[in-house]
Amino acid sequence: MTHTELNIDVKVLGKVAVLMGGTSAEREVSLMSGSGVLQALRSSGVDAHAFDPAHHELGDLKRDGYARAFIALHGRHGEDGTVQGALELLGIPYTGPGVMASAIAMDKVMTKRVWTAEGLPTPRYVWLAPDRQQREVVRTVPDELGLPLIVKPPREGSSIGVTKVRGYSDMQEAVALSAKYDPDVLCEEFIDGEEVTCPVLGQGADARALPVIRIVAPDGAYDYQNKYFTDDVKYQCPSGLPEAEEREIQRIVLQAYRTLGCRGWGRADLMIRASDRKPFLLEMNTSPGMTGHSLVPMSARASGISYEALCLRILASAALDTPARPKGD
Repeated sequence: MTHTELNIDVKVLGKVAVLMGGTSAEREVSLMSGSGVLQALRSSGVDAHAFDPAHHELGDLKRDGYARAFIALHGRHGEDGTVQGALELLGIPYTGPGVMASAIAMDKVMTKRVWTAEGLPTPRYVWLAPDRQQREVVRTVPDELGLPLIVKPPREGSSIGVTKVRGYSDMQEAVALSAKYDPDVLCEEFIDGEEVTCPVLGQGADARALPVIRIVAPDGAYDYQNKYFTDDVKYQCPSGLPEAEEREIQRIVLQAYRTLGCRGWGRADLMIRASDRKPFLLEMNTSPGMTGHSLVPMSARASGISYEALCLRILASAALDTPARPKGD
């Protein structure tokens, strides 16, 4: 069977594992993403099967004859380079960025260092390692970043463990909450303005940015609950931004994606500062959500790509950092 929308012969894709669930704090969301992907791939005629690394050894993928893997895992042990490294060793091509890009993008502090070195705009920050979380250190952070500010775990996603701090007295509690999810704590300048997100498909010079989505959350609370389990958040796609602004965001996002060495797909989150309309990069998601509320499918749809075609396109881009050598080399 050939998928007419993309001219992809699904037979050549072989037996496909949709990796979902896993052991991270985002397991519940990953199961929703994976279920959607699995259904879409099967409806396109792909020989796709659910595979939960929390219940099966990754080595089973090789033993059971899987030809490629669609990574629908979110968070740790899914988006951080560890599963990618295991699949490299198994020689099973997988979706999304490779080991290094995944590991860097999962760590918001490392991402900021790379982006800052490349001159890309990202909010100012203070990194609190475990030995710098004493009360006397924590209380000085607002002096440097101003108030309000954001406190979050650098290696979690889906707004888990994030606090908007409005006063000095809230700092200690916010750092303690973040430290439950990650020993390191990231304190970040708060950018007052509009939140937007922009997906990317492809690799290198062929990568292209999809339409920007503007996110309008109740009272600005774009948190875990509102992201996945309510319909209170409004998503505007087309964004309604001036064309020049949309193009500039897409340019910055493409540069941010290429700078990290991403491939396959990804989604950057940004804030547009209200005072001067300057965009600031917050993070790069290397295994974005694919649930009914998710943003990459919404943006793809606005550019004429159906959910099924999107899943198939991402799957067809599955690759290895180091392609397997021909036998006998």
